[in-house]
Amino acid sequence: MKGPLFYSKILLFGEYGIIKDSKGLSIPYSFYNGALKKDENPSEEAINSNASLKNFVLHLKQMNEEVVAFNLEALQKDVDAGMYFDSSIPQGYGVGSSGALVAAIYDKYAKNKITVLENLTREKLLKLKSVFSQMESFFHGKSSGLDPLNSYLSIPILIHSKDNIEATGIPSQTTDGKGAVFLLDSGIIGETAPMVSIFMENMKQEGFRSMLKDQFIKHTDACVDDFLKGDIKSLFKNTKQLSKVVLNNFKPMIPNQFHELWKKGIDTNEYYLKLCGSGGGGYILGFTENFEKAKQSLKAYKLEVVYNF
Repeated sequence: MKGPLFYSKILLFGEYGIIKDSKGLSIPYSFYNGALKKDENPSEEAINSNASLKNFVLHLKQMNEEVVAFNLEALQKDVDAGMYFDSSIPQGYGVGSSGALVAAIYDKYAKNKITVLENLTREKLLKLKSVFSQMESFFHGKSSGLDPLNSYLSIPILIHSKDNIEATGIPSQTTDGKGAVFLLDSGIIGETAPMVSIFMENMKQEGFRSMLKDQFIKHTDACVDDFLKGDIKSLFKNTKQLSKVVLNNFKPMIPNQFHELWKKGIDTNEYYLKLCGSGGGGYILGFTENFEKAKQSLKAYKLEVVYNF
């Protein structure tokens, strides 16, 4: 058996800011995906995934049935029969590996589920986000629920604030454009929980809080607006500012060996780097007006294009 595919996601803008009501823009990334599966002769990875699912089932059994009710008997039976999550999504890379799993479980086992085919009102989106947040908290301790939401719906999500989200369209990609959004592989596995706790610790300082509001959120919101409007010139101006703010204020989230590379992009204007997810490793997001040039500059690293301008 193999279930439907659920895609990874990329939060183009809004990491950390959305915890404090900045705008955000999250898009599905079909290059990586995962599905629930059973095999006659499971691999070691399948056995490990199945063991993790057994623990996840215990978490789901403790969830309030008024929030979401699952067909727990069917789920338990399938997990006992060796079901696992077959996924190409790298873990600890900021592209939503646990989100895709949560989406797959909800899709198959939730009773009275909200489907992609119905009219997705704001209330329904928030209800889904809240359900996913509680489900995914098993993996991260605290979750916004956005990764599974994106994976489940497979459409771009525009976040206005915590309680205001909508499905959105993004400008179509150009095939002949020079510019690109790309992923740079740091080669390091990042862990979400420790990064979020550093951020929460920093939030206790007034200086950090005002930097977040006056600089980080300001540029993040502007980037989201520019991207959706297709105003590339303004987008790169704001992405450069955002890249600077992150380098100056989010150093622990940027692996040490990338500080110089980050600064080089800002100084040469060949590319601008930003966090992809919580940072600490995994992927780093890059924006460039000339991908060929950026590729030369970053030839020591593996790059993947996500979107072309």
